[in-house]
Amino acid sequence: MGNSEYRDQPNVLRELILDHYQYPHHHKLVRAETYQSVHMASDSCIDDITVEARIADGKILDINFEGAACAISTASTSMMSDLLIGKTKEEAQALITNFLHMVHEEEYNPDTLEEAIALKNVYRQANRIKCATIGWTAIQKLLEKEDENGRK
Repeated sequence: MGNSEYRDQPNVLRELILDHYQYPHHHKLVRAETYQSVHMASDSCIDDITVEARIADGKILDINFEGAACAISTASTSMMSDLLIGKTKEEAQALITNFLHMVHEEEYNPDTLEEAIALKNVYRQANRIKCATIGWTAIQKLLEKEDENGRK
């Protein structure tokens, strides 16, 4: 589903953030051997989350997260999980880069970010950028770890 019908409607974007915060998707760790995990904590917010992913044959099969986090962090990580599950590592990396460009007010493609477009104005509050990117940084680390393991 594209986001062009609501990406310029502030009330809809705010509702998306609140919905993902109150009812986060993939918000329970599986803790299985087939998953890799990474712990992330912020020094400027309450964000303290663990993100896990199951990656096989170059594809992200599942992502989950758990921990204490603010509304922006929780919503962003929930949206990221929805967006990246089922993507190849290369597709996921392109989406992560696109998202990071958006929150750092750089050129980006809004058509590929689905509901994560709700965070397009985070750059206006610099202290919230780390909140919006903590889950994305975690999955990026897991993808890097997967690449390192694949090279061994």
